[in-house]
Amino acid sequence: MKTTDFLLRAFKKPRTANAGLNNSYADPVRNIDWILMAAMAAQAVIGLFTVFSATHLRLIDQRFDPYVYTQRQVLFVIAGIAVLSTVMALGHDWFRTQSGVLYGGVIVLLILVLATGAVTGGARLAFDLGPISLQPAEFAKPLILVLIASYLSESAIDGIDWHQFVMTLYMVLAPCALILLQPDLGSASVILAGVAGVLYVGQARRRYLLLIAAMSVGSVAASIVAVPSLRYQLRRFDAWFNQNSFDKDLEQIVLQVRFAKRAVSTGGVFGKGYLNGPLTNGKYIPVQFTDFPFSAIGEQFGMIGGGVVIALFCVILWRIWRIARMARDRYGFFLATGVFTMVVWQVFQNIGMTLGVTPVSGLPLPFISYGGSHLVSTAVLFGLVQSIHMRRLQ
Repeated sequence: MKTTDFLLRAFKKPRTANAGLNNSYADPVRNIDWILMAAMAAQAVIGLFTVFSATHLRLIDQRFDPYVYTQRQVLFVIAGIAVLSTVMALGHDWFRTQSGVLYGGVIVLLILVLATGAVTGGARLAFDLGPISLQPAEFAKPLILVLIASYLSESAIDGIDWHQFVMTLYMVLAPCALILLQPDLGSASVILAGVAGVLYVGQARRRYLLLIAAMSVGSVAASIVAVPSLRYQLRRFDAWFNQNSFDKDLEQIVLQVRFAKRAVSTGGVFGKGYLNGPLTNGKYIPVQFTDFPFSAIGEQFGMIGGGVVIALFCVILWRIWRIARMARDRYGFFLATGVFTMVVWQVFQNIGMTLGVTPVSGLPLPFISYGGSHLVSTAVLFGLVQSIHMRRLQ
């Protein structure tokens, strides 16, 4: 199905049979979850205003157009809409049939980015394509989840056995190891969160879940010791445990968290008004538009603004869980559940590090943080979820 045909059918009045009854109830384009769509759109709009508020003064000081990042974010949102529509048109079953090829492509990209990716802050996370960058770890998230959900959907109804658990670990180990070498602990943790969610609803034994948790912690610890570039992650944990430290080695991490917490706490109930936040507009929080957008929302719109954002995420999660329960097969159920746990982890981790509850990880806040790769990756995840809802009656 072409994407343009799909969009036309989505808004076309359904045909009726001779008896006057609607005969298109099972038509995928008639079963789009518009509540989920509306919540996603609202978060994307909030993201655009947040990106502008956190970047315009910085750009003016550097004698750039203050709308540069906002305009790019608009283009990223448009690209995300196109990808979302394409994934919905292709359907989650198509991705299942191509999961092996897509998994192989992700492995190749992760290897290439380690060899030829642009170095930023001592890490090779993305390919530099001029005005934009392409981050393979972001695209690994939905594609690995598709493979795992597809494989485990063949398991017995009464639970996942040891062989299937071990094979799952093998499939996840290679991409996560490559992502850790970049190093990008945050993206690896999102993939593991999605896989853990699938294992849990697949009724894997508790000792399997404890084992994967222990192996994850052990692998991260061993990687930090063995890979020099990963030792920076230790400073993030050190800064988390010592948030009031004045140690010069921890200064950059400690200060950005300290200012982010102050921005949220000083916003009060109603906030200080859009573009009137002293910390946000005073450029006190580095990479605020990517890593700490919730601090800009809290300072400018207060508890009410932050509450609206969290409430919209609650609506999104409610609709994803509802779709998972309505899925027509185990593959769709596992896939939607994996998306649910991925989104929960990213929202919790991003807002948590803003409030000093969790260590700084660099994970973006879905729909709101600036960035093309994460918006497109999120569009793929939600396109798969919408496809599950659209095709539940077939």
